[in-house]
Formats: sequence, structure tokens, C-alpha cells
Amino acid sequence: MSEEEGEKWGLAPHTRIRCPDIREYKGKRFLQLKNPWSHLRWKGRFSERDEKSWTPELLKHLNFDPKTAQKFDNGVFWITWEDLCQYYDVIYLSWSPALFKESSCIHSSWDGKQGPVKDAYSLANNPQYRLEVQCPQGGAAVWVLLTRHITDKDDFAQNREFITLVVYKTEGKKVYYPTEPPPYIDGIRINSPHYLTKMKLTSGGTHTFTLVVSQYEKQNTINYTLRVYSGCKFNFSKIPAPFTHSKRINGQWKGASAGGCGNYKESYKHNPVYQLSLEQSGPLLIELRGSRQYSVGFEVVTVSTVVDPGPAGHQRRSSGDYRCGFCYMEAELVPAGIYNVTPTTFLPKQEGPFFLDFGSSAPLKVSQLQ
Repeated sequence: MSEEEGEKWGLAPHTRIRCPDIREYKGKRFLQLKNPWSHLRWKGRFSERDEKSWTPELLKHLNFDPKTAQKFDNGVFWITWEDLCQYYDVIYLSWSPALFKESSCIHSSWDGKQGPVKDAYSLANNPQYRLEVQCPQGGAAVWVLLTRHITDKDDFAQNREFITLVVYKTEGKKVYYPTEPPPYIDGIRINSPHYLTKMKLTSGGTHTFTLVVSQYEKQNTINYTLRVYSGCKFNFSKIPAPFTHSKRINGQWKGASAGGCGNYKESYKHNPVYQLSLEQSGPLLIELRGSRQYSVGFEVVTVSTVVDPGPAGHQRRSSGDYRCGFCYMEAELVPAGIYNVTPTTFLPKQEGPFFLDFGSSAPLKVSQLQ
């Protein structure tokens, strides 16, 4: 707020305010604040000159005497949490790290050129972390603080980067689609350098989560720190990429090759087809990225395998439902062999470029058939 607004309401803008006490009374939360200037006090509800809001019981509960306060302005006052939020856009609360027996932090960076500008359809390129909490009987709370590093005063003044943290109950596995499964905690994108997430666990045992760093309209490379605080034991680590071999194909749907999905049999056969050769059996990841205005998908057909994989090994695989701009298929065990991959848009004649990414723990080769 401006200096004039601060004087009008008795609130000090752009400064550190001490909070000696926090109390709750009949569902209403109160903060006792002290202006560091040792003068200027809140002039709204529950100020020392407010004759309507106070009750004898509340005055006793907060140990406050308005008449004494009126005689000397020492900058100390009571204010409700709702009123505080009404007049301040951003509030930072400082605490002592010694409150938490267990803590850990990871410093990292997120390349501004990595992945799409918006992660509304895909989280495949977002930084992701695994958090395993050993919760005691009776429950526990875990706090996760995401801090974007600020090295330039203009960066802080303009606040153009909107960050948040999204939490999933996926046993620490990587998340590809923002809403599958639905987030356990979906953070609000804010342009503060700090975002704090509280995870309240009510049952004892091991709880494992996936933490995803997210931005709204990512523009630049950001450096950040993730800090986890708790009163119980936990393990915190970045989710590693299990694939040591990768290959990217740049392709396009154009003219006859924009054949659409299998519903359109005559045009489908003209889609681009890529042949994947796996030297060893193992996990496989295939990702397709295209224009967000199109729904995309792909089909994988077994051509041959080194050993007989049984009836299940020769089934057709697919990326599932067609999705806007991004889809993937991940398999824990794919037999060594040769496979044809056909990337498509849902409708025919939807032209545009695409990226087809392959990841495996074994050497692989990809070539275009048509």
C-alpha cells in the first residue's frame, strides 16, 4: 500500500513487523503486531478506539486494555487475520528452523528452454522430486518451501515469474499429466519468490509423494531451492531419469501424411511410421509432442522380437486417449525386438510439426519407414 494508505489505516507498508502473540477466540484468529517505528497503530476493527467490536470476554482473553492503550502509542495493536489479508498483498512469516528436528534442501535450476511455456497439458519436463515420510502414530506435519533465487533488484521489483509446488500421491513416481491423477495439493501460482506448502498427515506409517515444481508461462531459466521441514524422519530426492539411452525424431504431418487416427482407415495408413529397434529387453518410454490445438496419440505394433514374448508381447500398444499437444506410453518391460510407431492427430488434415522422443535403458535405433 502507499504511505498515505498506511497512515490512514494505521498500518506500516514495506517493513518488518514483529508478531509477539497469536491467539484464537471463538473461531476468530487474532495477531498482536508491533510496528518497528514504535508508533502508528491499526485504526480498524478491534483497535483501541473501536467501541463496537470488543467484548469484556475478548478483552480478558487477549489481556488488552483499550483505555490504557489510548494514553500511549507504542505501535502495539491487535488485528484479525482477515483484516490483515485485506490490506496486504503478500505476507512473509519468519520462523526458527530449530522448531523442526528434521530438514533437508536441494538446490537446482530449471532451464527456460526445457519443455513448453505452459504446463497445462504436460509435466514431463517439470522438475520432480520424491518425498517419503515416516509418519508416527497420531500424525505429523511436513512443510515444503520453494524459493526462487533473486540476484537482481529489478527481478524482485517486477515479479514476473509465477511459481508453485504441486503434490501428488503417486508413490514417488514421475507424473506426466497435470490432472492424472488429480493433485493431492494443487498450489496457486504466485509471483512471490517463496511458496510454502503444508502437508498434514493424519495416519501413521510410510507416506510417499511426488513434488512437482510448476510455473505459469515459463519465460526464463530459474534457479531455486526446495527445503523440507518436519518433526519426523523423511527421505527427499530428485526423481532420476531411468533411461540412459534416448533418441528424438523431428517430424511433421503434412498433406497426405496428416492421416488422422485409426477411425479413418483410408487416410490413417499414410501417417508417418517410425521403426524402433531395441537391442535388449527393458523399460521403454515414448513421448509425442505436437501443437496444443490438436489432440495427438500414437500406436506401437510389434514387428518381431528376439525371443518369444508370449501372446501378450504381440499385442498392439497405444498412448491411450488422444490428448491436447502431448501424450506418452511407458512400459516396465519391453522385449528386445523391432516395433513400428505411428504418431497421429485425431482428425485427418491437421498439419504441423511434432517431436517423437524415445527413452530406454538399452541401446536403441529409430528410422523412418514412411
